[in-house]
Amino acid sequence: MSTRLYEHPIFLEHITPEGHPERSDRLRALNVALSHPHFERLDRQQAPQANEDAVLLAHPEEHLFAVMRQVPEEDGEINQLEADTYASPKSLQAALTGIGGAMAAVDDVFTGKADNVFVASRPPGHHAEKSKAMGFCFFNNAAIAARHAQRRHGAERVAIVDWDVHHGNGTQDIFWDDPSVLFCSTHQMPLYPGSGAKTETGAHDTIVNAPLSPNVGSEHFREAFKSRVLPALNDFRPDLIIISAGFDAHHRDPLAQINLVGEDFDWATGRLLEVADKSAGNRVVSLLEGGYDLEGLAESAGLHVLRMMKG
Repeated sequence: MSTRLYEHPIFLEHITPEGHPERSDRLRALNVALSHPHFERLDRQQAPQANEDAVLLAHPEEHLFAVMRQVPEEDGEINQLEADTYASPKSLQAALTGIGGAMAAVDDVFTGKADNVFVASRPPGHHAEKSKAMGFCFFNNAAIAARHAQRRHGAERVAIVDWDVHHGNGTQDIFWDDPSVLFCSTHQMPLYPGSGAKTETGAHDTIVNAPLSPNVGSEHFREAFKSRVLPALNDFRPDLIIISAGFDAHHRDPLAQINLVGEDFDWATGRLLEVADKSAGNRVVSLLEGGYDLEGLAESAGLHVLRMMKG
């Protein structure tokens, strides 16, 4: 398998307040893991910055302008956009570069430059609803990537699989009425943001939620994948799989109570690669979402990328 990684130093310059879990050290820890000899074959590229119009693939103009208005200009200044979501002077540039990386990843898998791509960006995206920044997220990278695949490459069926421990309410909100995008999510419930019940199925039954009770581990996660996520994917036969790859269901993570280990993310990655091999020409784009324990994130994301490289 040919695997590409998009990264960029600008992602370190999205500054959050002291003690905030979504911090630059997350990418530094991941970078240390990816410096291991196992990753010598990884095709590492700088993510391009998207233009502001790319945001409009998944969000109205008013939302873009609302975020832009709240990004501070003074060095060292941090503005609060929402309860737990903050912007510093370079945050908009970081967010647009995350979008640029996601869109370039889609281009790569459709043009054969790579079989699969991992985008190591921040801020994350899956809590960003059509018209609302929240949960550390400004814009929904996965949603924008899906729309780009449809517009630029004629993808008819895009699947987004979200295994972040928090429900991807933003992605669900954006695609609730859209039969061309399947959204599957495993997540802890009850937990922030409070959505993600099994009964939330969308207007066309293309929303598949597999909530997990607090304190469960590998067995329950894998069963949810096998009984709900994989059958939905196999029925849908996507042209592209986008992974909202949060690693905060790891047992070390401070923000939740699911007890996964790195091998669970390796296993789930393998199952998604199998689906992609059957229906999507191996096309998989993975976007970093959550993961707030540095050791758990580095281990889990490292195994995820290694599985993508091995196929």
